[in-house]
Amino acid sequence: MDKEQRTGLIGNPAVVPIIKVRYCLYARKSTEQDEKQALSIDSQIKEMLAIAERDELEIVDIRREAHSAKDSGQRLVFKELLEDIRRGRYNGILTWAPDRLSRNAGDLGSVVDLMDQKSLIEIRTYGQQFRNSPNEKFLLMILCSQAKLENDNKSINVKRGLKTRVEMGLWPAPAPTGYLKEKRMDRKCETLIDPARAPVIKQVFEKVAYEKWSGRKVYNWLKFDLNFKTATGNKNLTLGNVYMILQNHFYYGTFEYPKNSGNWYKGKHEPIITKELFDAVQNQVKSQFIRSESKEFAFTKLMTCGLCGSGITADEKFKKQKNGNVHRHVYYGCTKVRDRDCKCGYINEVDLLKQFEKLIEKIDIDEIGIKEKIKTEVERFKKFQQVVLGSKKKIVVADIDIRNYAKYILRESKDIEKRELLGCLRSKIILNNKQITIS
Repeated sequence: MDKEQRTGLIGNPAVVPIIKVRYCLYARKSTEQDEKQALSIDSQIKEMLAIAERDELEIVDIRREAHSAKDSGQRLVFKELLEDIRRGRYNGILTWAPDRLSRNAGDLGSVVDLMDQKSLIEIRTYGQQFRNSPNEKFLLMILCSQAKLENDNKSINVKRGLKTRVEMGLWPAPAPTGYLKEKRMDRKCETLIDPARAPVIKQVFEKVAYEKWSGRKVYNWLKFDLNFKTATGNKNLTLGNVYMILQNHFYYGTFEYPKNSGNWYKGKHEPIITKELFDAVQNQVKSQFIRSESKEFAFTKLMTCGLCGSGITADEKFKKQKNGNVHRHVYYGCTKVRDRDCKCGYINEVDLLKQFEKLIEKIDIDEIGIKEKIKTEVERFKKFQQVVLGSKKKIVVADIDIRNYAKYILRESKDIEKRELLGCLRSKIILNNKQITIS
């Protein structure tokens, strides 16, 4: 076949005008395990550029993508490539193999549609070319469908293999903190005790169950006293990690797989704790959550510590007087997440409220993002008074004292309304040595 026939339309070149094919070189490397041995993107480009030079092909653009082609419509670069073909930027694709373009019916259909519309003249691969003829399109669909079949079969085989392993008591995912994965291939998925970390994990459960430690106290102990690091990544545990450990059944010898499936298995691994210790921890953690959820404070999660940058939390104290009366006091202070020795101190909610009122006096009224809502609320109240009292006096909203209304909310309203007001401040609230400022 000569050059003119290679670059012309399907049919008789003497009858149909020749359309020059302009190619986009598309190279894709999947991130999936089954394609780790596939040519790298640079290798694909090198090989295809050599073909372009040999056959004198015009390469308009080179597109690179590292994404699986298993799911339809997930590859951004590929979607841009199809859109460029629709706009007529180029009308040919040069790629290493058909499965570089598609391993799913959706993307394959988009490619074939472009060929039917004569927007896509040719697809060239390392050893084949496909044009808008029934036989060549059918072959293209067969090759891409074969790739999809391989994906589907692999997915079934993997699920079957995982089910077999969990039924044998083998944990098929990364080892929880306190365990290590066996590296020998003949003992794949076996989970071993981590001699350096397992004793610490056991102490964590014991301190919560017997010494009534909170999750945050455990977190501080692990981070600041022990400088405890994970085996993978060599990182400190977060507070969330601590609670995940405390609720993980794996540590006493059982596990659920997949998560939330209701399928439970007895593990082959050696337990770090007993079922009784685990249950004692769950009761303690549950009671801690109930106590914390029953406490609602007006100004938590609104301020930041000015010394260490941690959040501000609150706690309540009850003082019984000689006459039998009990007074409740709420104190706000640094969570000390970033600095265990932070000297921010604690401030009584009464004193904090006075400072907020002074803050409202000083700040630019436009700082109050809820300004318009306040004006609307006051207008509604005035209209109510007008109807009830029968006054015909014209309502003027422009003279509403926003500051006084804001201070009224701080003094008299419910906690949720106080939080809404302060949450609408456009600046950051800083608590530093018992003094609040905005920045």
